[in-house]
Amino acid sequence: MTNQETEQQGWWRRLSSGLKRTSASIGDAIADLVSKRKLDQAMLDEIEEVLIRADLGVDSAAKIAAAVGEGRYDQEITPDEVKAVVAAEVEKVLAPVAKPLAIGRSKPFVMLVVGVNGSGKTTTIGKLAAKLRAEGRSVLLAAGDTFRAAAIDQLKIWAGRSGAAVIARAPGADPAGLAFDALTEARGEEIDVLLVDTAGRLQNKAMLMEELEKIVRVMKKVDAGAPHAVLLVLDATVGQNALSQVEVFRAIAGVTGLAMTKLDGTARGGILVAIAAKYGLPVHFIGVGEGIDDLAAFEARDFARAIAGID
Repeated sequence: MTNQETEQQGWWRRLSSGLKRTSASIGDAIADLVSKRKLDQAMLDEIEEVLIRADLGVDSAAKIAAAVGEGRYDQEITPDEVKAVVAAEVEKVLAPVAKPLAIGRSKPFVMLVVGVNGSGKTTTIGKLAAKLRAEGRSVLLAAGDTFRAAAIDQLKIWAGRSGAAVIARAPGADPAGLAFDALTEARGEEIDVLLVDTAGRLQNKAMLMEELEKIVRVMKKVDAGAPHAVLLVLDATVGQNALSQVEVFRAIAGVTGLAMTKLDGTARGGILVAIAAKYGLPVHFIGVGEGIDDLAAFEARDFARAIAGID
């Protein structure tokens, strides 16, 4: 077995165990349902209920249940057959949104990273910086969440770990001013990628919107095309709450892609299916742990099989 295959197996194991909460809630309930009787409409309604409870969303749950029922009425069906249909249908929803992050030709390529506080935003920036550095790119991190001293310190630590440069100011500094300085510096130094952290205080949406709009406005003075990407970081453990976060940040910040973090055992990963079905936003990354290598490109098939509990 090659190193790459070993790494892929290790990643698959971590993803599967991270989605255990979702796959167990689906798998156990399905096994319970199908072992008792032949497939009828009542069973399909119950399967739909199970999928809704697992956060897959009402529309996706209805489609999957209908697919399970196709050509199988009054027949016996095994849990594995149902899981196979669930995996196939979930993959259909996720395949169109599974898109790698494309770093454009602009130099620097500017990515604004948004999300609520506690979503894993700063950690994701650090892991992404490490990925980009491993590809041989120069990276500058801008500590734009200036209201939280901890976020500034955390970003400096990640910069040290990943070998990226960092620009930070004292807590309370103007985030837009920092973003302007960061982009000016990145251009002067011919940096490949600039990753800008931002505050995530959703309690005051108007203030947050104003702040993000100002950051974008001042960056456009330096580069009319900036930001070239807006990455929304979502915490997989919040379930349905993630849908409203997508709604808000899409309106405020013009989100171009998603990263989902904390797929580590307590996760309610089914919500990604509901988000994909409703918004169709590209999903670039998923994170399954705290380590520097624990951020990977999103693969629809792997995720669908892990959710359905297929080994």
